[in-house]
Amino acid sequence: MTNFRCLPSGLSDDMTNASQELLGQVALVTGASRGIGEAIAYSLATRGAHVVITARTAGGLEELEDRIHNAGGSATIAPLDLTDGDSIARLASAMAERWQKLDMLVLNAAMLGTLTPVAAIDGKEFNKLLTLNLIAQQALIANFDPLLRRSDRGRLVALTSSVAREPRAYWGAYAASKAALEALVTSYGAEMRNISTVRTAILDPGGTRTQMRARAYPGEDPKSIKDPEAVGEFVGNLMVEGFDSTAFHALPKVMEKA
Repeated sequence: MTNFRCLPSGLSDDMTNASQELLGQVALVTGASRGIGEAIAYSLATRGAHVVITARTAGGLEELEDRIHNAGGSATIAPLDLTDGDSIARLASAMAERWQKLDMLVLNAAMLGTLTPVAAIDGKEFNKLLTLNLIAQQALIANFDPLLRRSDRGRLVALTSSVAREPRAYWGAYAASKAALEALVTSYGAEMRNISTVRTAILDPGGTRTQMRARAYPGEDPKSIKDPEAVGEFVGNLMVEGFDSTAFHALPKVMEKA
């Protein structure tokens, strides 16, 4: 049984009607304990959505849950390991029982792995990377497909990387996983286009100030790239405006907050 903890949804005085464009909608954001996932979850919550937030550990999720509650929004934390296929099925079952639908699914959780020549990729680590970055993503789509179809306007957004479309040296493992994810999401979008209202989008967030970025580019000045909040605001607006399958968006390294 998935361990849910839900906060009340009373609105704070400083939340305007304009910020309630997603009121009554349910979102699931993976990898939400920090960085881009955290920013996206917060952005959706401040627009009125009830956000289910997942990550491997509860610590960061609890902090985000408090932030959302203090802003007048509502959230449910669901700590789980996405590489455990059974945990995804249990989460989908619990959400189906509680909300009967899912309006927004954000596939954000991923691991970078070791940047190394293709011939030197460690098989064990590569298997772990593909399990999270690809196989778990398909499991999320499969298990939440029925709930997305029950929404009047189901939306799925998958986070990718520029290396998926422009592979470069030493990024082979991560690039392969993201290229495969893009193919998977694009195919799902094509399958849904004529039989449901579910629509899909792929987002390359570009250079963003996250822990993963710092590991990949240790010499980069973090002040030269945007905060995760800019990506969160972009996704919040994207979810409000809607999109056709499969939309592709690539953000620059520097951008003003929406």
